Amino acid sequence: MAGRGRGHGCGRTGARRHGGRAVAGAAVCLAVLAPAGLTGCAGGDDTHRAPGDVRRLLDRRATAVLERDPRAYRATGGSATDYDNLRDVPLKSWSYRLEDFERDGTRATVTAALGYRVAGYDRAPLTADRTLTLQRRAGRWYVTSERPAEKAVEQLWDQGRVGAVRGTHSLVLGVGRERAELRRYAELADRAVPAVRDAWRGPWPGKVVVLVPKSLDNMAGLLGAPASGYQGIAAVTTGEAGGSGRAPADRIVLNPEAYGVLGELGRQVVLTHETTHVATRAATSRATPLWLSEGFADWVGYRGTDRDAEEAAPELRRAVVDGRLPATLPTDDAFGFSGDAGGLARAYEGSWLACRMIAEDWGEEKLRAFYEAVGRHKQRATAVEGALRDVLGTTVEDFTARWREYLRGELL
Repeated sequence: MAGRGRGHGCGRTGARRHGGRAVAGAAVCLAVLAPAGLTGCAGGDDTHRAPGDVRRLLDRRATAVLERDPRAYRATGGSATDYDNLRDVPLKSWSYRLEDFERDGTRATVTAALGYRVAGYDRAPLTADRTLTLQRRAGRWYVTSERPAEKAVEQLWDQGRVGAVRGTHSLVLGVGRERAELRRYAELADRAVPAVRDAWRGPWPGKVVVLVPKSLDNMAGLLGAPASGYQGIAAVTTGEAGGSGRAPADRIVLNPEAYGVLGELGRQVVLTHETTHVATRAATSRATPLWLSEGFADWVGYRGTDRDAEEAAPELRRAVVDGRLPATLPTDDAFGFSGDAGGLARAYEGSWLACRMIAEDWGEEKLRAFYEAVGRHKQRATAVEGALRDVLGTTVEDFTARWREYLRGELL
């Protein structure tokens, strides 16, 4: 899925995604948090100096990360493993903003906003809330541990040592994965980017970051949601949307268990689908229904393949053959992680065929124009109706009737 900071997942043709929505679905918006006030324990002058000391400690720690200086990092305290886990991540920036300081004698707990950018990919810093525990020895503070703050999502390096593979249009970061496997994912992403460029003419960076965690549970940790919600979902796109085009970054997060069982075509379709969400992020808004954002991404994913409707829409075909032709286009609720795999597949399949019908009957340029027109609307209630009228010259009732007839023709 994609859209307003939403996530995407998949499992049809052995693959189907659930799109990147921070609103409806799996996606997680990485929003920058507002600064919080500093707090300190009552005490003597040493207590009042502590936040300044701690800021300098965090500055030294950040500099050590950026300069790839393990000795300087270890001098700030904590485990050398923490540094090793992220040393291969290509970073443009890394800094801590101290938000809260609580001292208890020679111990302290710090809450900080970590801002970081992956070099060559992130347009602005992503922010992650971190909790650091400190120990004071010989008049100086040292870090004893650093972890995600309460209710904050994990970062990939919290889960183990990160391996990095650069592709022509991609960066793949993985934990617990052989380099050869990450290289194969980079090859798939590198094929996805040109395919999306050919299908979507709007401006976008033309490159993607793919995260490959060790397990489904680790994937859920990166997204801050229960693992059960992503069972069978091959990939999710995270990001911040709303049409501004100024979101810091998107991430495609693979479910190694579901993605790993797909065939080569299924893997390619999934990554192309998710890359489409990255490309269309700025044109996707709260007015964009999921049937359009998911259907368009599937249309791009299958575009140029030889998959026909019967092969790519098996669940919907069974329903149509059984006399259960859908009466309306899929609602947003149909894309929820409800555990109804068949219903979810039918929602994706029906959405794909709706976008495929527009491309065939009105043309690909009209499909792109329709997508953009819907996203420009301020209100969801009138967005599709207005774009159907202004771009395609039709009504909701007529479009739905044509879509239902199209399903009959393609699936019966």
